[in-house]
Formats: sequence, C-alpha cells, structure tokens
Amino acid sequence: MDKEKLKTFVHLLAEESAQVIRTYFARTDLKVESKADATPVTLADREAESRLRELIHHHYPEHGIIGEEFGSESTDAEFVWVLDPIDGTKSFITGVPLFGTLIGLMREGEPFLGAIHQPILNQFCMGDNETTTLNGRTIQVRNTQQLDRATLLTTDITDIVRYQNGDRWGQLVGSTGLLRTWGDCYGYLLVAGGWADIMVDPVVSPWDIIPIVPIIRGAGGVITDWKGGDAVGGKSAIAANTALHPKVMDILNPE
Repeated sequence: MDKEKLKTFVHLLAEESAQVIRTYFARTDLKVESKADATPVTLADREAESRLRELIHHHYPEHGIIGEEFGSESTDAEFVWVLDPIDGTKSFITGVPLFGTLIGLMREGEPFLGAIHQPILNQFCMGDNETTTLNGRTIQVRNTQQLDRATLLTTDITDIVRYQNGDRWGQLVGSTGLLRTWGDCYGYLLVAGGWADIMVDPVVSPWDIIPIVPIIRGAGGVITDWKGGDAVGGKSAIAANTALHPKVMDILNPE
C-alpha cells in the first residue's frame, strides 16, 4: 500500500469532515445530547463521522473502521481506520477551538498514520512514526531538559483525581514550570510542535490515542500509558520528550 497515497487520502478525510464541523461550530442553538457514559455528543460529531465512513467505504472498502460514534467493523482487516470526529466535544460546544478531528490508520494492529485536524484554526498535523508535519512543515518536540522549565498540559484535572493518583499528580504540578488545561488532542499537537512539553491523559479510548501515537513518535517524542507501558491498547496516556518522560514517570509511579 502506497503510504503517500494514504496520506493524501487522510488529508481528504480531514477536509471533508471539516466542512461538516465548521457548519455547527459556535452555534448557540446547537443541540447537545448525553451518551450512556454521560459525555456530550452533537449532530456535528455524528455527521462528521458518517462522512468519514462514507469516504473510507468508497475508496478502501476492504479496510476496517473503529469509530467513537458508530462502533467497529472489519477490525481483523490488515488496515483499520480509527476515527474520533470531534475530540474535545466539551470545548466544541462552548465555542472553544481547542478540539480536533482525529484520524488514525493501523496496519496489522499497530499505528501506521495519524492526524489531528483543527478545522477552525486550519491546522493539519500528520505523523507516520518517523516524521510529523504541521501544514506541511516538519515539526519536533522541544528539547526541554528540566521539569521546572516544562509546560504541563492536561484536559480535566478532576479526571486525574478520579482515575489516577491525585497526590502524585500534585507533586508533578509542583515540579513543573507551568500548568494549563489546553488538552484533548490539541494538547498533543502543542507537544509535537514544540509549544508545550508534557501532555497527560488519565483515561483514554482507542480513538483518543491511536491517531496520536504516530504524531508524537514522528516528532521525536515518547508516548506511553500512565505506568510507562505501550500506549497502544492502554487506558491512559503521557507524552513528552525523551528527557522529560522518565522524570514524569518517576514522579507519578514511585517505587
């Protein structure tokens, strides 16, 4: 399978889904529903994923799909797409452009390509485990060596207390230079692009993390679960550069 052809198709997927999402962004009359897990969902989420699936079915009918809104199909295929039409729906419904469309492609169960598309800011970030680009320009994680100079990102601090060790999190916050909740997939874009240093997610689903892995790796970073295990199949995620990641692990997971 031609990787460059697949990358072109990922860009098409991003642009087509963006046309749906832009129609609904910042509308005060947008209807918001709650899913079974109490997370919000909108017509924008559902229509964008429907469009993504339609394009994949047309261009690559032999491929499988895992999507947040409409489930899984043909997951035993060699190539499986992993879709989150709006990662950061809570930001989306409040008119905050720190969300994105996540598009991942696995080959034989391993992340092969990943993309984050921010359709309001017109930022398209794609990684293939070896290189990562933002709007066609190669990007890299920055070379911060000391935690007290690092910018730490997460999405929702209350989730860390709920799902992980809040005391250890407090120690990490006290050891870093700056904490901000510029989270969801946009936090990983900031780390990959060298604007922030550490992004932590205390709980994730496959569609949250599979598209991110090739981006962080391609930008020269490290991404694992909360305990330092493989991010693929993990239920949490931590991304940083090679110098900071072990320091974060030491604080969050003391012997």
